[in-house]
Amino acid sequence: MITGLAMDLGAIVLLAYGLYYRRHHRRDLLFAYVALNVGIFAVVSLLLVQRVDIAVGFGLFGVLSIIRLRSSEITQQEIAYYFVAIVLGLVNGIAAAWPLTALLLNGVLLTVMYVADHPGLLGRTRHQVVTLDVVHADPEALRVDLESRLRARVLQCEVTQVDYVRDVTVVDVRYVAPDTRVGVR
Repeated sequence: MITGLAMDLGAIVLLAYGLYYRRHHRRDLLFAYVALNVGIFAVVSLLLVQRVDIAVGFGLFGVLSIIRLRSSEITQQEIAYYFVAIVLGLVNGIAAAWPLTALLLNGVLLTVMYVADHPGLLGRTRHQVVTLDVVHADPEALRVDLESRLRARVLQCEVTQVDYVRDVTVVDVRYVAPDTRVGVR
């Protein structure tokens, strides 16, 4: 169990501090990832020692994660980090039986998260909910207005709310941010 705990703490520190916090800077979720991971590791370790049916543990984790994920607004990226924090706790909680397999799985999970969430991969693509002080009847006029305001190329826009009384439109926009490096066009 000591080996599993050491691997789990190392993996969650790399995931939470090395990857997530350095890229996304949300301190509240940083704590949540670490606490969730260590809690899951402890419960899995206890379940294995007490020989309780592992399905009971998985059911408990599912209920806890659903409650947590529904209690605040978080992005799909942050849900992915939650999932990996849970999996790391499970993998390392069971690590006593197969420490090399657990170490390999830790490496695979961390590498996949590093690559999948790397800013260089899709770093200039952005998502934003925009409230406009005008209602556009023409979708092309809406796109042109958004591109002018965002100073970026709009990939997709979806009107989520229109208020004709106040002349307001709420739009969910996906766009490519301009490259701000000097000399790059």
